[in-house]
Amino acid sequence: MKTSLTVCAVQQFCNQDRQTNLDASIAKIHEAATNHADLVVLPELHLDPYFCQNEDFNHFDLAQAIPGPTTEILSELAKKLGIVIVSTLFEKRAAGLYHNTAVVFDKDGSLAGKYRKMHIPDDPGFYEKYYFTPGDLGFKPIETSIGKLGVLVCWDQWFPEAARLMALAGAEILIYPTAIGWDPNDNADEQQRQLNAWITIQRSHAIANGIPVIACNRVGFEKAPDSDAGINFWGNSFIAGPQGDVLVNADASEPNLLTYKIDKTKTERVRQIWPYLRDRRIDEYGDLVKRYID
Repeated sequence: MKTSLTVCAVQQFCNQDRQTNLDASIAKIHEAATNHADLVVLPELHLDPYFCQNEDFNHFDLAQAIPGPTTEILSELAKKLGIVIVSTLFEKRAAGLYHNTAVVFDKDGSLAGKYRKMHIPDDPGFYEKYYFTPGDLGFKPIETSIGKLGVLVCWDQWFPEAARLMALAGAEILIYPTAIGWDPNDNADEQQRQLNAWITIQRSHAIANGIPVIACNRVGFEKAPDSDAGINFWGNSFIAGPQGDVLVNADASEPNLLTYKIDKTKTERVRQIWPYLRDRRIDEYGDLVKRYID
């Protein structure tokens, strides 16, 4: 197993038609390969504009089976380039049963595993509960030729329990494909508070678990289908080290390919000097499985 990994996060526009969006993803994967990347992560639901801004049954036509047409394309690309790819797709599991699903392809093109988004939001502009059934695969890292990947999706990134369970199961990196942005009606101060919170919570997962984090967001304004409103996806994708240090980051408006070589031996060293897993009081945490403590 390699002691260092070159990892990439793709920040891209996803506001065009499916083929254009997929072509943009593929172009960035090729660019990552020229950087000798071992791993490339794509944003959440990168094939389409963010359709969850409203509730419309016609959007279910966007879903596809796994394996299916897109997984076939990405599988062949992973094998051709010798690179691990993380994609997120609108999965049609059965009639009336759909998931927001991350799919991981190993360097030989095989389907290494998948993760179905566990925490499903239902907020203005983010009506995901209408489309997605909560995941049923648990918080289990996906074993690949480059190590165990703790893949989670967007809203999952706000829950420390999800990150912890992935780490306890052996995840060596936490990966968060994301589609998050601002309501243009919010003022600049509120937008900055939201962005700061998003960055801070994910950096905290790196610190609390002693492992790197890859946060990969889409970018650009996407108009709501039934109004002049919409979401300005804020980009700001980043890669953080096991002490929460931001190693490389993107801005709020432009497509980007973030690349960084992660030293896996540093992760081990950080866990030795900050032994959170050793000092956890697991005998006192039983109340965590309660909804609320009255």
